[in-house]
Amino acid sequence: MDVFHAIALALIQGITEFLPISSSAHLILPFELLGWPDQGLAFDVAVHLGSLIAVLWYFRADLIRLTGATLTGLWKRELNADAGFALNLLIASLPIIPAGFLLKDLVETELRSIEVIAMTTIVFGLALLAADRFGNRHRTSTELTPAHALAIGLAQCLALIPGTSRSGITMTMALLSGYSREASARISFLLSIPAIAGASTLALLDLVAAEDAVDWTALGIGLVGAGVSAYLCITLFLEFITRLGFLPFVIYRLLLGLVLITLII
Repeated sequence: MDVFHAIALALIQGITEFLPISSSAHLILPFELLGWPDQGLAFDVAVHLGSLIAVLWYFRADLIRLTGATLTGLWKRELNADAGFALNLLIASLPIIPAGFLLKDLVETELRSIEVIAMTTIVFGLALLAADRFGNRHRTSTELTPAHALAIGLAQCLALIPGTSRSGITMTMALLSGYSREASARISFLLSIPAIAGASTLALLDLVAAEDAVDWTALGIGLVGAGVSAYLCITLFLEFITRLGFLPFVIYRLLLGLVLITLII
């Protein structure tokens, strides 16, 4: 992989991982439309690790607080608000595990087409618009309930389909469940930690089994580029989402979907 492709793909991963526009779709498109060579397992692991480091660093204070509250709650056998929130995030993280394991081959072989990406980009973009328009948006993130956590976790399984967007579908379900824009984004971002970690682990296991040659320069670019761009993306998104809403992202998804449709007809 040459340096230009490595930089471009790292930025695409970092910017789109946490925006509700689907990172998997944007990583597939350069290969389908521009004929770029496949990025390979090693690079895929690197960019996902960069995104994971970014979200861990951004929410480091929250994670320390939630971990401490959970340990204290287990010791005292009582849950405060933070410990309850951490438990509900765990509940939301569970459904993607069996879904990812069972559907991995189907997703990688049958669902990575431009037709599928175009359809999911438009359909789930409209779903996000409806959720943002009609959701009550009064709950805070720490008010996350087990039932809502499970619903968000089940919705996250749909993100296995390219073009859906993991962040987009989890924010959509959170908005429909009555959470504010900022709360929906925070829930989605925190929920991304086990999801990205799990996907990276599976990719790493495949990489070890494949024993492919490693391009360390490309990996370094991927790790740093995705990490820096992802951190900036999280920061800017949380700062502006309350004012901007999700309409700009919906418009982008609809335009992208229409462009893809014109390319396949």
